[in-house]
Amino acid sequence: MENIIRFTTSDLAQITNYRCGEVKFGEQIQVIPPQHDVVSFLQNSEAPFVLVGIPEDIGVRANFGRRGAHTAWETALQSIANIQHNRFCKGYSLVILGKIDVEKQMQAMENLDFKSTEDRVIMSALVSEIDKEVVHVISTIISTGKTPIIIGGGHNNAYGNIKGTALAKGKPINAINFDAHSDFRILEGRHSGNGFSYAFEEGFLQRYFIFGLHESYTSKSVLKQLNKLQERVLYNTYDEIKIREEKTFVNQMETAFQFVSKSTFGLEIDLDSIPFIPTSAMTPSGFSIEELRRFVYFFGKSENVAYLHICEGAPSLDHETNKHLTGKLIGYLVTDFIKAKLNSE
Repeated sequence: MENIIRFTTSDLAQITNYRCGEVKFGEQIQVIPPQHDVVSFLQNSEAPFVLVGIPEDIGVRANFGRRGAHTAWETALQSIANIQHNRFCKGYSLVILGKIDVEKQMQAMENLDFKSTEDRVIMSALVSEIDKEVVHVISTIISTGKTPIIIGGGHNNAYGNIKGTALAKGKPINAINFDAHSDFRILEGRHSGNGFSYAFEEGFLQRYFIFGLHESYTSKSVLKQLNKLQERVLYNTYDEIKIREEKTFVNQMETAFQFVSKSTFGLEIDLDSIPFIPTSAMTPSGFSIEELRRFVYFFGKSENVAYLHICEGAPSLDHETNKHLTGKLIGYLVTDFIKAKLNSE
């Protein structure tokens, strides 16, 4: 894993707020010493979860979104390190691997303009470069028997998560996506809006459920495509659950669970589905944080869930005094997932 910037003991110490009489996650989380081989360390570690970051927003900007998703990784780490290690959740359940090195691609992106067709071609090529790294990292982690928890970054990285998992498992996988958007746009070059359609087209994604589509922000062409694929792609809408109350949140979770959980599946969470969370496509209307946490816990209990991906959070877009809140939300979701997996066992 030469393209991973490993997280170190020193890094962890710098972000952990030590307090007499308390034990924080940062005092218990494992990191991989520089002299150790990543694969052999993970194979021998008793920690079931591996935390990895993808600090980029190239896919977001190639999809006409606002930059900022590259800042979620550092903010989330600071919150996770300061969660209390107690009987409800243990810090030693987690290994922090580090972040995928995307510095070269981020620098190449700096002077590109998404309004330029030529520049968008370059952006897509940069996203494809990152795809290859994500595929390799996720495939390697899963091959060691661990469960990756991935913090993005844009939702373009769903492609690498799905492909990497499929390669490690030797078969296509399913996915459940808690999202205001389908990310099933046309195959026009890689960006954050077509990670699932590329994975589907290339045979890595078998079944796909989109939970909570916003009707007013899903194009007619995408809806038409989704409806043509009903044997393998299902969705519900936020509007039919929360506005018209034609369906219930709990029953729809069960419906989605039955659709994806009979074989290996990925759990994808896009923070733009939650009102006023700073993201590239921030919304004033959506599911509550409590509903999202229940969702993560519900699907996290499945023995077939292969990974958790939390993406699109952009703390740098928040008010200066509140930039820590996105990281704190991610910390809640990470521990909800860990608790679900460990409690179910």
